[in-house]
Order: sequence, then C-alpha cells, then structure tokens
Amino acid sequence: MIANRLLDFDDYLAIARRHFKLLCFAAFSASAIGFLVSFVFSPRYTSRSLVLVERQTIPAGYVRPIVTTSVIDRIATLQQQVLSRSRLDGLVARMDLARKGKSVDQVVDSIQRNVSFVEADPSASASLMFRRSMDFLGFYVRFTADNPQDAQQICAEITSMVLAENSKMREQVAVNTTDFLSRQLAEAKTNLDQKDQEFAEFKSRYLGQLPSDMENNLAILNGLISEFDANTQALNRAEQDKSYAQSLLDEQVAAWKSSQFNQTTDTIGQQLVTLRTQLVTLQSRYRDDHPDVVKMKRDIAALEAKQKQMDESGPKDKDALTETGRTEPPQVVQLRDRIRQDDASVARTTEKEKQLQKTIDSYRNRLTLSPKVEEEYKQLTRDNEVAQRLYETLLANKSESQIQTDLERSQQGEQLRLLDAANLPDSPSFPVRWQFAGGGLAAGLCVGLVAVFWLEWRDRAMRDERDVLAALEMPMLVSVPWVSRESQDQLNSLRSRVKTFLRA
Repeated sequence: MIANRLLDFDDYLAIARRHFKLLCFAAFSASAIGFLVSFVFSPRYTSRSLVLVERQTIPAGYVRPIVTTSVIDRIATLQQQVLSRSRLDGLVARMDLARKGKSVDQVVDSIQRNVSFVEADPSASASLMFRRSMDFLGFYVRFTADNPQDAQQICAEITSMVLAENSKMREQVAVNTTDFLSRQLAEAKTNLDQKDQEFAEFKSRYLGQLPSDMENNLAILNGLISEFDANTQALNRAEQDKSYAQSLLDEQVAAWKSSQFNQTTDTIGQQLVTLRTQLVTLQSRYRDDHPDVVKMKRDIAALEAKQKQMDESGPKDKDALTETGRTEPPQVVQLRDRIRQDDASVARTTEKEKQLQKTIDSYRNRLTLSPKVEEEYKQLTRDNEVAQRLYETLLANKSESQIQTDLERSQQGEQLRLLDAANLPDSPSFPVRWQFAGGGLAAGLCVGLVAVFWLEWRDRAMRDERDVLAALEMPMLVSVPWVSRESQDQLNSLRSRVKTFLRA
C-alpha cells in the first residue's frame, strides 16, 4: 500500500476483487472446520416442562392471601430448596444415577449445574433469579443431560418436586400462621382477663368513687341536698307544731285548774286560752311588731293580771284541789297525745337529718377524688382498651388465617399447575452444528480480512496515477495511456484502411 494514499470506495472494491478467492477460501475453510469440530463434542440433550401459575380462585377482597411474597421470590426459594444437596441425594438414590464410576456428589453437582428455571414469556430471556416482573404467568424447568431419557426423567422429577414443595410450603405457611396467631390470641386473652380482673378489683375498691361515677354522684348529691332541705323544713314544722300544742296544753290545764275555784276564774281562763291561741296564730303569720299581735299581747297581759288578783284572793293550794277534783278533760288528754306524737316526729326527723348529712358528706368525699386514684383509673382503662383492641384484632386475623388454611388445603389458593410435561428431546441442544458452521464462517471472514489487510499493507505496486502521485509527491507532466493488444490490433486495422483509401 502506497503511503499517504487515501482509499475510496472504488479502491476497496478493487481490493475485494483482487483478494476475492482468498476471502472465499478462508471463510469456507473455517466454516468446514467449525462444522467438523462440532463432532468432537459429546451431544447434550435438554428436556423442559412448562409450569403455569394459577391465581387464587376466590377474589382477594373476600379472602386475603396469607402468602404475601411475590411469585418470583417464592419460585426462587423453591429452586434453592429443590436443588439443595439433601433433596438431590434422595433423587439420585431413587433414580440410581450414581453409576459409571461417578460419585453421588459429582452427580448432585452435575444436576445443580444443568438445571435452570426460565420464565415462559418469550420476550423474557433473563433467569428467574434476576427477574422481577409482576405479570408473571409461568416458567420452564430445563435440564440438560448426556442422553434424552435421563434428561426427561430428571426434568420430570424436579418439576414434581417443585410442585409438591410449593403446595407443602404454602400449606405450612398457612398452618404456621394460624398456630402463631392462636398462641398470640391465647396470650392476648390471658392478658385481657388479667386486665379485666385488675380493673374489676380497682372498681370494687373505689366503688362509687370512679371518674365515670362523677355525674351520677353529683345527681345523687343534689337529690340528697334537696331531701335534706325538705327534712329540715319538716323538722321546723314539727317543732312549731309541738310548741303550739304545748302552749295550748298549758292554757287548757291552766283553764281547767282555774275552773275548780269559781266560774269567773273559769271564764277568765277560757278567755285567756282563747286569746293565747289567737296570739299563737297571729305570731305564725305576722311579726311581733304587728298591731294585731301587740294588741293581743296587751289583752292577754290584762287578763293575766286580773287572773292573778283573783288567784291571790282564792285558795292557796290549787294542786291539792285539782287532785281532789275531777280527772283532766278530753281536750287536755288529746293535747298531751298530740305533743307525744310531735316529740316522736321531731325525733325521727332529727335522726333522718343526721343520716342524710352523713350520706351527703360521703358523696362529697367521692366527688373530691384524689389525683392518684384518677391517674390509676385512666391507666387501667387505657391498658384495658389496648388489650381489648389487640384481642379483637388477633381474633379477626386468626379467623382469616383459618379460612386461608382451609383454602390452601382444598387447593383453591394460588397454585403451580403442570401445563406441559417434560418432553423427550429428539435432537441435541449442544452442539448445534449450524451454529458451529456459522461461527467458523464468521471467524474465517475475520481471518481472511486480516490476511487481505496484511497483504495490501505489504504491497507497494502502483496501479494508477493516484498511486504515482502519492508515491512521487510531484505533479504529472505527461501521461501514457495504456493500450491493450486488442486496441493495438484495432488501431493497425484502422490505419491500413486509411492508407488503402488514400491510395485509391
């Protein structure tokens, strides 16, 4: 290749024409070698099964799923569990795979390397370990072995293990959740019973003194105060009645005793009794400075003075005369009975007043509740409410968990269903001979291009005027056209015809 020579498209076409045979030889030779190399490798057969993810048959609005992890995470977990050494040891023993001088560990390692879980979506080529799509419909279980029968059997066995492990895992999660919630519910019930007992003991210890009894106590206290006021008024009336009856008795007795001496004294005594009766009546209605009361007192005082004068002129021992006379009249006896009834009424009213006062003081003490008792009441109430809410929440969750457990046992929850069983491969998955041939063809083209580039780089031939200009780096003074043999023969023939024409 001439230095400082810029190549264009025509130059590349010229290079391709010059080295076309070399490129074809390199490409086809490498393709044939790749195809022959594919026969060196032992054939490997891949069997696959399709597993479909079926959603829960009952809507989630009625029964919430108890397994909240995503499908892809659960399948990744199932893959790790199924491909664990402890599970594969049993598979190797059942299928008698440890033969031809291979140990169990070697067979287990081979199975772990040759198993893959791939999503069934054709557009998803990533492994499930790195896939996080929410629209997951299913997946393939693939296994590669040296012969198609082993590939099919092991793929079918691993698929069965995945389906069984999924059902077992979901049911176990539901059962464990139900058992856990049952234990938590029992503890919550014990705690709630303890809080209820503490609260009941507190209420019995401070019966009627709780903040919740405040309004009731206030209403009862107002009623007791009203009853106390009514009892006080009744006591005052009873005392007034007693005083009135006593005054009447004194007057009746005095009048009865005076009647034992003479008629005049009797008349004055009767008048005096009448006036005193009227005075008592007036005093119960008016004040002492009322004109009628003042006038009545003057009349009584005049009669009393007159009676005194008559008593001083009469017998001296009135009591002796009374004892020798008749018995007390019925009016006096009735007044004495009335006074005894008034005494009993006053005594009852007084006793009731003491009891009411004691009860009022008790309710007033209840209203003045100490802050410590109130704070303890609030704390117990709050703890009881929290324990009650926790118990109700756990009870509802346990019921839902029990429903979900029954749903899993009846296989109505989310399930993995085998859609396509493991197939018997009819052609090897490795090596793919056309891929080897295609790879050899591409490698041969690359080698041929490298060889062409090397030959052109070593070539110093000048094939056209641009090569000359690039090599000499001088302007061209004259150019000698290239004349081929055919052109020369044509030119000689033309000259002969011209000469013949001129001679003629």
